[in-house]
Amino acid sequence: MTASNGTANGGVHHGTNGSARRPLPCGIYAPTMTFFDAETEDLDIPTIKHHAVRLVKDGLVGLVTMGSNGEAAHCTREEKLAVTRATREALDAAGFTSVPIIIGGTEGSVRGTVELCRLAQAAGADYALLLPPSYFRTLMDEEAIHAYFVDVADASPLPLILYNYPGAVAGIDMDSDLLIRLAAHPNIVGTKFTCGNTGKLTRVAMATDAAVPGRQGSGYMAFGGMCDFTVQTLASGGSGIIAGGANVMPRVCVRVWDLWAAGRRDEAVALQAKLARADWFLTKAAIAGTKQAIQSFFGYGGYPRRPLKRLEKGRAGVIEEGLREVMAIEKGE
Repeated sequence: MTASNGTANGGVHHGTNGSARRPLPCGIYAPTMTFFDAETEDLDIPTIKHHAVRLVKDGLVGLVTMGSNGEAAHCTREEKLAVTRATREALDAAGFTSVPIIIGGTEGSVRGTVELCRLAQAAGADYALLLPPSYFRTLMDEEAIHAYFVDVADASPLPLILYNYPGAVAGIDMDSDLLIRLAAHPNIVGTKFTCGNTGKLTRVAMATDAAVPGRQGSGYMAFGGMCDFTVQTLASGGSGIIAGGANVMPRVCVRVWDLWAAGRRDEAVALQAKLARADWFLTKAAIAGTKQAIQSFFGYGGYPRRPLKRLEKGRAGVIEEGLREVMAIEKGE
Protein backbone atom coordinates (compact mmCIF):
# COMPACT_ATOMS: atom_id res chain seq x y z
CA MET A 1 0.00 0.00 0.00
CA THR A 2 1.01 3.60 -0.43
CA ALA A 3 0.18 6.44 1.87
CA SER A 4 -1.25 9.58 0.32
CA ASN A 5 -0.13 12.36 2.59
CA GLY A 6 0.97 15.11 0.25
CA THR A 7 4.29 16.76 -0.36
CA ALA A 8 7.43 16.42 1.71
CA ASN A 9 9.54 19.00 -0.09
CA GLY A 10 8.71 22.51 -1.19
CA GLY A 11 5.51 24.51 -1.29
CA VAL A 12 2.64 24.78 1.15
CA HIS A 13 0.51 21.68 1.51
CA HIS A 14 -3.19 21.77 2.33
CA GLY A 15 -4.11 19.11 4.83
CA THR A 16 -7.30 17.17 5.30
CA ASN A 17 -8.87 20.04 7.22
CA GLY A 18 -8.16 22.49 4.38
CA SER A 19 -5.63 24.56 6.32
CA ALA A 20 -2.20 25.39 4.96
CA ARG A 21 0.85 23.99 6.67
CA ARG A 22 4.59 24.06 6.16
CA PRO A 23 5.91 20.92 4.48
CA LEU A 24 8.32 18.52 6.17
CA PRO A 25 11.66 18.48 4.33
CA CYS A 26 13.99 15.51 4.41
CA GLY A 27 16.92 16.13 6.75
CA ILE A 28 17.85 16.68 10.38
CA TYR A 29 15.44 17.85 13.07
CA ALA A 30 16.01 18.41 16.79
CA PRO A 31 13.63 17.90 19.68
CA THR A 32 14.60 21.19 21.27
CA MET A 33 15.49 21.52 24.92
CA THR A 34 13.23 23.57 27.18
CA PHE A 35 15.35 25.98 29.19
CA PHE A 36 14.49 27.11 32.71
CA ASP A 37 15.68 29.72 35.18
CA ALA A 38 18.23 28.02 37.40
CA GLU A 39 16.60 29.23 40.61
CA THR A 40 12.87 29.49 39.94
CA GLU A 41 12.54 26.81 37.21
CA ASP A 42 10.36 29.26 35.26
CA LEU A 43 10.56 29.09 31.46
CA ASP A 44 13.57 30.95 30.07
CA ILE A 45 11.92 32.27 26.91
CA PRO A 46 14.89 34.33 25.62
CA THR A 47 17.16 31.27 25.73
CA ILE A 48 14.49 29.08 24.14
CA LYS A 49 14.28 31.56 21.25
CA HIS A 50 18.05 31.89 20.91
CA HIS A 51 18.52 28.13 20.81
CA ALA A 52 15.87 27.60 18.14
CA VAL A 53 17.46 30.15 15.82
CA ARG A 54 20.96 28.76 16.38
CA LEU A 55 19.87 25.27 15.39
CA VAL A 56 18.24 26.37 12.16
CA LYS A 57 21.17 28.60 11.27
CA ASP A 58 23.37 25.51 11.69
CA GLY A 59 21.37 23.57 9.11
CA LEU A 60 18.42 21.88 10.79
CA VAL A 61 15.32 21.73 8.61
CA GLY A 62 12.71 21.52 11.37
CA LEU A 63 12.22 21.60 15.14
CA VAL A 64 10.18 19.63 17.64
CA THR A 65 8.98 21.49 20.71
CA MET A 66 7.92 19.64 23.85
CA GLY A 67 9.33 16.27 22.90
CA SER A 68 11.01 13.97 25.39
CA ASN A 69 14.18 16.09 25.39
CA GLY A 70 11.97 19.15 25.86
CA GLU A 71 10.77 17.77 29.20
CA ALA A 72 7.15 17.74 28.09
CA ALA A 73 6.33 15.54 31.07
CA HIS A 74 7.42 18.39 33.36
CA CYS A 75 5.48 21.18 31.64
CA THR A 76 1.92 22.37 31.87
CA ARG A 77 -0.25 22.70 28.77
CA GLU A 78 0.13 26.48 28.98
CA GLU A 79 3.92 26.14 29.06
CA LYS A 80 3.90 23.79 26.08
CA LEU A 81 1.97 26.36 24.10
CA ALA A 82 4.20 29.22 25.31
CA VAL A 83 7.36 27.38 24.20
CA THR A 84 5.85 26.59 20.80
CA ARG A 85 4.66 30.17 20.33
CA ALA A 86 8.06 31.56 21.30
CA THR A 87 9.82 29.17 18.91
CA ARG A 88 7.59 30.22 16.02
CA GLU A 89 8.11 33.89 16.84
CA ALA A 90 11.88 33.46 16.95
CA LEU A 91 12.09 31.59 13.67
CA ASP A 92 9.84 34.06 11.88
CA ALA A 93 11.76 37.05 13.23
CA ALA A 94 15.02 35.49 12.00
CA GLY A 95 13.60 34.94 8.51
CA PHE A 96 13.01 31.19 8.83
CA THR A 97 9.31 31.39 8.12
CA SER A 98 9.20 28.12 6.15
CA VAL A 99 10.79 25.96 8.87
CA PRO A 100 8.13 23.62 10.30
CA ILE A 101 7.47 23.11 13.99
CA ILE A 102 6.27 19.78 15.36
CA ILE A 103 4.83 19.81 18.87
CA GLY A 104 4.90 16.87 21.24
CA GLY A 105 1.14 16.78 21.69
CA THR A 106 0.52 13.63 23.68
CA GLU A 107 -2.15 13.68 26.38
CA GLY A 108 -3.77 10.71 28.03
CA SER A 109 -7.15 10.95 26.34
CA VAL A 110 -8.36 11.42 22.77
CA ARG A 111 -10.28 14.52 23.87
CA GLY A 112 -7.28 16.11 25.60
CA THR A 113 -4.90 15.36 22.75
CA VAL A 114 -7.24 16.83 20.14
CA GLU A 115 -7.75 19.94 22.25
CA LEU A 116 -4.01 20.42 22.66
CA CYS A 117 -3.51 20.00 18.91
CA ARG A 118 -6.09 22.71 18.24
CA LEU A 119 -4.43 25.10 20.67
CA ALA A 120 -0.98 24.22 19.33
CA GLN A 121 -2.00 25.09 15.78
CA ALA A 122 -2.94 28.57 16.97
CA ALA A 123 0.43 28.81 18.74
CA GLY A 124 2.33 28.07 15.53
CA ALA A 125 2.74 24.31 15.37
CA ASP A 126 2.42 22.57 12.01
CA TYR A 127 2.37 18.90 13.11
CA ALA A 128 1.91 16.87 16.30
CA LEU A 129 4.21 14.07 17.47
CA LEU A 130 2.19 11.57 19.51
CA LEU A 131 3.09 8.65 21.73
CA PRO A 132 0.60 5.83 22.14
CA PRO A 133 -1.48 6.06 25.35
CA SER A 134 0.09 4.01 28.12
CA TYR A 135 -1.22 4.93 31.58
CA PHE A 136 -3.74 2.07 31.57
CA ARG A 137 -1.12 -0.22 30.13
CA THR A 138 -2.94 -3.52 30.49
CA LEU A 139 -5.92 -2.16 28.52
CA MET A 140 -3.85 -0.76 25.68
CA ASP A 141 -3.90 -3.62 23.19
CA GLU A 142 -3.27 -3.05 19.49
CA GLU A 143 -6.88 -2.21 18.69
CA ALA A 144 -7.09 0.36 21.50
CA ILE A 145 -3.91 2.02 20.26
CA HIS A 146 -5.14 1.96 16.67
CA ALA A 147 -8.45 3.51 17.72
CA TYR A 148 -6.69 6.24 19.71
CA PHE A 149 -4.61 7.39 16.76
CA VAL A 150 -7.47 7.17 14.26
CA ASP A 151 -9.82 9.09 16.55
CA VAL A 152 -7.23 11.82 17.11
CA ALA A 153 -6.33 11.94 13.42
CA ASP A 154 -10.00 12.30 12.47
CA ALA A 155 -10.40 15.41 14.64
CA SER A 156 -6.97 17.04 14.83
CA PRO A 157 -6.22 20.13 12.73
CA LEU A 158 -2.57 19.12 12.88
CA PRO A 159 -1.30 16.12 10.91
CA LEU A 160 0.14 13.44 13.17
CA ILE A 161 3.56 11.82 13.39
CA LEU A 162 3.51 8.58 15.37
CA TYR A 163 6.17 8.32 18.06
CA ASN A 164 7.42 4.79 18.67
CA TYR A 165 9.44 5.05 21.88
CA PRO A 166 8.85 1.98 24.05
CA GLY A 167 10.98 3.31 26.90
CA ALA A 168 8.58 6.19 27.49
CA VAL A 169 5.33 4.23 27.34
CA ALA A 170 5.70 1.20 29.59
CA GLY A 171 7.23 -0.89 26.82
CA ILE A 172 4.55 -0.41 24.15
CA ASP A 173 6.34 -1.09 20.86
CA MET A 174 4.17 -0.57 17.79
CA ASP A 175 5.08 -3.11 15.12
CA SER A 176 5.38 -2.44 11.40
CA ASP A 177 1.97 -3.95 10.61
CA LEU A 178 0.22 -1.51 12.94
CA LEU A 179 2.26 1.46 11.73
CA ILE A 180 1.54 0.64 8.09
CA ARG A 181 -2.16 0.25 8.84
CA LEU A 182 -2.24 3.63 10.57
CA ALA A 183 -0.31 5.25 7.70
CA ALA A 184 -3.36 4.76 5.49
CA HIS A 185 -5.07 7.58 7.37
CA PRO A 186 -4.63 10.81 5.38
CA ASN A 187 -3.93 12.85 8.54
CA ILE A 188 -1.11 10.55 9.73
CA VAL A 189 2.02 11.63 7.89
CA GLY A 190 5.01 9.96 9.53
CA THR A 191 6.60 7.86 12.25
CA LYS A 192 9.55 8.53 14.53
CA PHE A 193 11.49 5.33 15.28
CA THR A 194 13.17 5.97 18.63
CA CYS A 195 12.99 2.21 19.09
CA GLY A 196 16.10 2.10 16.89
CA ASN A 197 14.66 -0.78 14.85
CA THR A 198 15.94 -0.13 11.33
CA GLY A 199 14.25 -3.26 9.99
CA LYS A 200 10.90 -1.88 11.11
CA LEU A 201 11.78 1.51 9.63
CA THR A 202 12.63 -0.18 6.32
CA ARG A 203 9.33 -2.05 6.18
CA VAL A 204 7.28 1.05 6.94
CA ALA A 205 9.28 3.25 4.55
CA MET A 206 8.85 0.77 1.72
CA ALA A 207 5.14 0.20 2.34
CA THR A 208 4.38 3.94 2.50
CA ASP A 209 6.72 5.02 -0.31
CA ALA A 210 8.30 7.40 2.18
CA ALA A 211 10.14 10.53 1.13
CA VAL A 212 13.92 10.21 0.75
CA PRO A 213 16.53 12.80 -0.25
CA GLY A 214 15.86 13.80 -3.84
CA ARG A 215 12.55 11.91 -4.14
CA GLN A 216 9.28 12.98 -2.67
CA GLY A 217 7.48 9.65 -2.84
CA SER A 218 4.12 9.80 -1.08
CA GLY A 219 5.39 12.40 1.35
CA TYR A 220 5.19 10.02 4.31
CA MET A 221 8.12 10.65 6.67
CA ALA A 222 10.09 7.80 8.26
CA PHE A 223 12.27 9.42 10.94
CA GLY A 224 15.15 7.83 12.78
CA GLY A 225 14.95 8.77 16.45
CA MET A 226 18.62 9.19 17.36
CA CYS A 227 21.58 10.62 15.52
CA ASP A 228 23.73 7.57 16.26
CA PHE A 229 21.98 5.70 13.45
CA THR A 230 21.73 8.46 10.86
CA VAL A 231 23.52 6.51 8.12
CA GLN A 232 21.55 3.40 8.99
CA THR A 233 18.30 5.37 8.66
CA LEU A 234 19.33 6.63 5.25
CA ALA A 235 20.34 3.15 4.13
CA SER A 236 16.93 1.90 5.31
CA GLY A 237 15.00 4.36 3.17
CA GLY A 238 14.42 6.91 5.92
CA SER A 239 13.32 10.49 5.43
CA GLY A 240 15.02 12.28 8.31
CA ILE A 241 16.33 12.19 11.85
CA ILE A 242 14.73 13.70 14.95
CA ALA A 243 17.61 13.49 17.39
CA GLY A 244 18.41 14.95 20.79
CA GLY A 245 22.09 15.05 19.85
CA ALA A 246 21.28 17.61 17.17
CA ASN A 247 20.83 20.13 19.99
CA VAL A 248 24.58 19.92 20.55
CA MET A 249 26.04 18.75 17.23
CA PRO A 250 23.69 20.05 14.52
CA ARG A 251 26.37 20.72 11.90
CA VAL A 252 27.92 17.28 12.27
CA CYS A 253 24.51 15.62 12.05
CA VAL A 254 23.74 17.59 8.90
CA ARG A 255 27.18 16.80 7.48
CA VAL A 256 26.65 13.04 7.86
CA TRP A 257 23.27 13.34 6.17
CA ASP A 258 24.59 15.49 3.31
CA LEU A 259 27.60 13.26 2.65
CA TRP A 260 25.40 10.20 2.30
CA ALA A 261 22.84 12.01 0.16
CA ALA A 262 25.66 13.20 -2.12
CA GLY A 263 26.87 9.65 -2.64
CA ARG A 264 30.00 10.06 -0.50
CA ARG A 265 29.16 6.98 1.50
CA ASP A 266 32.58 6.13 2.94
CA GLU A 267 32.99 9.65 4.32
CA ALA A 268 29.49 9.53 5.77
CA VAL A 269 30.19 6.22 7.52
CA ALA A 270 33.49 7.49 8.93
CA LEU A 271 31.89 10.63 10.33
CA GLN A 272 28.91 8.63 11.60
CA ALA A 273 31.29 6.58 13.74
CA LYS A 274 32.56 9.73 15.44
CA LEU A 275 29.04 11.06 15.85
CA ALA A 276 27.80 7.80 17.39
CA ARG A 277 30.67 7.72 19.86
CA ALA A 278 29.98 11.29 20.98
CA ASP A 279 26.22 10.80 21.15
CA TRP A 280 26.63 7.96 23.62
CA PHE A 281 28.01 10.40 26.20
CA LEU A 282 24.82 12.45 25.82
CA THR A 283 22.55 9.40 25.85
CA LYS A 284 24.05 8.10 29.10
CA ALA A 285 23.68 11.46 30.84
CA ALA A 286 20.20 12.14 29.39
CA ILE A 287 18.67 15.61 29.53
CA ALA A 288 20.98 16.98 32.21
CA GLY A 289 23.98 15.88 30.15
CA THR A 290 22.70 17.42 26.94
CA LYS A 291 22.05 20.72 28.70
CA GLN A 292 25.51 20.56 30.27
CA ALA A 293 27.09 19.99 26.86
CA ILE A 294 25.27 23.03 25.49
CA GLN A 295 26.51 24.99 28.51
CA SER A 296 30.09 23.81 28.02
CA PHE A 297 30.34 24.50 24.31
CA PHE A 298 27.84 27.33 23.71
CA GLY A 299 27.61 29.18 27.03
CA TYR A 300 23.98 28.49 27.92
CA GLY A 301 21.97 25.45 28.95
CA GLY A 302 21.24 25.27 32.63
CA TYR A 303 19.47 22.42 34.35
CA PRO A 304 16.44 20.18 33.98
CA ARG A 305 13.38 20.53 36.16
CA ARG A 306 13.18 18.41 39.28
CA PRO A 307 12.92 15.53 39.91
CA LEU A 308 15.64 15.12 37.27
CA LYS A 309 19.00 15.46 38.98
CA ARG A 310 21.67 17.97 38.16
CA LEU A 311 24.95 16.46 37.05
CA GLU A 312 27.76 15.98 39.48
CA LYS A 313 30.67 18.28 38.68
CA GLY A 314 32.93 15.41 37.64
CA ARG A 315 30.49 14.09 35.06
CA ALA A 316 30.37 17.44 33.30
CA GLY A 317 34.09 17.09 32.59
CA VAL A 318 33.63 13.55 31.31
CA ILE A 319 30.95 14.68 28.87
CA GLU A 320 33.03 17.60 27.68
CA GLU A 321 36.02 15.36 27.05
CA GLY A 322 33.89 12.72 25.33
CA LEU A 323 32.54 15.31 22.91
CA ARG A 324 35.79 17.15 22.30
CA GLU A 325 36.67 15.49 18.97
CA VAL A 326 33.24 15.87 17.40
CA MET A 327 32.82 19.42 18.71
CA ALA A 328 36.07 20.42 17.05
CA ILE A 329 34.48 19.28 13.78
CA GLU A 330 31.23 21.05 14.72
CA LYS A 331 33.05 24.34 15.24
CA GLY A 332 35.36 23.93 12.24
CA GLU A 333 38.53 23.78 14.30
